[in-house]
Amino acid sequence: MSHPGDRADAHGREDSDGTIWFTVRQAAAFTGRNRQTIYSWERRGHLTAPKHDEDGRRIYSQAQIAAAERQARRNTAATRRISVV
Repeated sequence: MSHPGDRADAHGREDSDGTIWFTVRQAAAFTGRNRQTIYSWERRGHLTAPKHDEDGRRIYSQAQIAAAERQARRNTAATRRISVV
């Protein structure tokens, strides 16, 4: 689970074209979720085609993280609608 102090870790790395890249840990801090949620998004295919940083860690763009979060919210909303019926 993310902790209040983890928000400092939410700063991604900006490249020359203005794209901001996050490691899994930074993505979790940025979204206010835990790392296992980010890994879950990877397994479910919400996050695909990661790049790798100089240390070999997977990195995702801010746009990829936002799209994965939107997809996860849509899936949750659809599940809730189905369970209510």
